[in-house]
Amino acid sequence: MTPEVKSPVMIYTESTPNPETLKFVTNRMLYKGTADFREESLAKEWSPLATAIFEMPYVKGVYICNNFVTVTKEFNYEWQDIMLKTKEFVKKCVEDGMTVVKDGFAESIEALAAENKEKTYSAEDSEIVQRIIDLIETYVKPAVEMDGGNIEFVAFTNGIVTVRLQGSCSGCPSSTVTLKSGIEGMLQRMVPEVKEVVAEMG
Repeated sequence: MTPEVKSPVMIYTESTPNPETLKFVTNRMLYKGTADFREESLAKEWSPLATAIFEMPYVKGVYICNNFVTVTKEFNYEWQDIMLKTKEFVKKCVEDGMTVVKDGFAESIEALAAENKEKTYSAEDSEIVQRIIDLIETYVKPAVEMDGGNIEFVAFTNGIVTVRLQGSCSGCPSSTVTLKSGIEGMLQRMVPEVKEVVAEMG
């Protein structure tokens, strides 16, 4: 039998609406799910890949989802000076077969979220909440993922929907506009009970 020849790792960059964030897209599935590392300590616990990327002095955050890595840089660096270096580094990590995210990460984050969260909506609102979640999953999430980020439903209280923004969306100047004009407008049209959409600062 001939050994299986793996296709070479290809990587390209995509800009995101957040000027501090760049998306590095590969032709490999890196991680099915979302892994948001805003602190190096969490990366050290769960992701050898994110830990390696954090070793570069200008890296402020690493977000991994499907076939891409979104890197957030410190604002006093310019992408034109560091993009190529970062791209080559991510490519080498993937080529070397570095562990992206350790098993058990998703469960650990879920358990942590459940611990920190009382029930964030009342029983009579559960049907409304399901409609809100379905709309976010179907219409909002794919668009946000294209921009190298993620959005999660957090709570629904007194007509106010709270969401969590991750990856390039976190701290992005245009995310407030998207949130208010795009997501809020759509949810208000589709679910009349929604009065406002706000983002939780992660």
